[in-house]
Amino acid sequence: MLNKARAFLGTDVDNSPLILFRIVFGILLACECIGAVFTGWVHETFITPKITFTVIGLEWLQPLDGNGMIYYFLIMGLLGIMISLGLFYRASTFAFTAMWAVVYVMQKSHYNNHYYLLVLLGTAMFLMPAHKAKSLDVHWRFTVPSETCQRVCHWFFIIQILIVYCFASIHKMNVDWIAGKPLDLWFTAKSDFWLIGPLLGTDWMPYVIAWGGILYDGSITLLLLFRRTRKAGFILSVVFNLFNSAVFLIGIFPYLMILLTVFFYPPETIRNIFFKKKTSVRPIQRKLSSSWTFILILYFSIHLILPLRHHLFRGQVSWTDEGHRLAWRMMLRTKYGSLKFSIEDKETGLRERVVLKDHLIPNQISSLKGHPDMIWQFAQYLKKINAKEGKDVGVYAEAKISLNGHPRRSFIDPKVDLASVPWEPFKHAEWILIDE
Repeated sequence: MLNKARAFLGTDVDNSPLILFRIVFGILLACECIGAVFTGWVHETFITPKITFTVIGLEWLQPLDGNGMIYYFLIMGLLGIMISLGLFYRASTFAFTAMWAVVYVMQKSHYNNHYYLLVLLGTAMFLMPAHKAKSLDVHWRFTVPSETCQRVCHWFFIIQILIVYCFASIHKMNVDWIAGKPLDLWFTAKSDFWLIGPLLGTDWMPYVIAWGGILYDGSITLLLLFRRTRKAGFILSVVFNLFNSAVFLIGIFPYLMILLTVFFYPPETIRNIFFKKKTSVRPIQRKLSSSWTFILILYFSIHLILPLRHHLFRGQVSWTDEGHRLAWRMMLRTKYGSLKFSIEDKETGLRERVVLKDHLIPNQISSLKGHPDMIWQFAQYLKKINAKEGKDVGVYAEAKISLNGHPRRSFIDPKVDLASVPWEPFKHAEWILIDE
């Protein structure tokens, strides 16, 4: 079986889907980065805040001073254009992916699954010969042109989005999502949208989208894989992703998912439609190397395990957030409520309430309420700034949070000094209160 898989994936086939993907992928990356500058997202996320919530352990990784992050994103936009043009392709793709990964781990206030997906896709594209045709590297003879690539270059993306969609469907099979939550809350807030607002305001629409989301995510890759259902799958993909783009405003993610459907079509079809070249490329059979076989098995094994790691923790993952990230748990929960911090001078025993808006911007305060790791990080920040003034303080949090519109309940143990407890990523944090 393994030898057959290696022979199938190692065979040289027409590289048209990979070339088309590179061209449009680079354009989408440029739009994402340049758009982030001109919509004010970069300014709000990296320039305005006094503190940045990084991945824990990487607190030294801080935004550039002044307008540095604006230039940083404009450079990434330029790299996206270079990727599209196939100009210094390897270097451009490596630089973009590294810079994007830095941005990804540098802030958590705006966490989004597609930021993580771009890291994975960028890394894969760096390793693939996507510049061997229709590129400036070929035009200027920086690389040897080719009309073929190994079939694994197409199937990597098929398997990757199969994992994304399957876990998205599995995670949606929970009581809240089936009951139309939190979609009902979001749709009510968007009922004034042009054209689709009245539809979003109906009682039945959250149920349609909830059940439709489970069915779509669970079936779309199968529909696209088979010739007889491929056209229906493509139409569904376009409709579903354009709806998400219009309602949830999630950047390039919907368009990226539409673009990934090119790998499900026969390479000759992509060549005939987009490159207007009727000549066919005859497959050349050869086996995928043992080293790449091992790397791919390891890679996909890791990505099959990561979305399931929340089972190692106590409590509901949508509540505790332990195991939530890197798991394709998309659009499953919303949290709101009250969060109060107080600091206690260990020498005098006096307590003082912390005014959050003196330290955080509104978006950070909103994100803080639902993310225990960020609450813990903020406690470390408060301890640090007080230590600079010569004070040894304890930091306590009192949170009453609603998950998906349910009644508010205590989220953080108010008796625990969060500044003194260590962060332990591989077991449940006992100061996160759960109902057993």
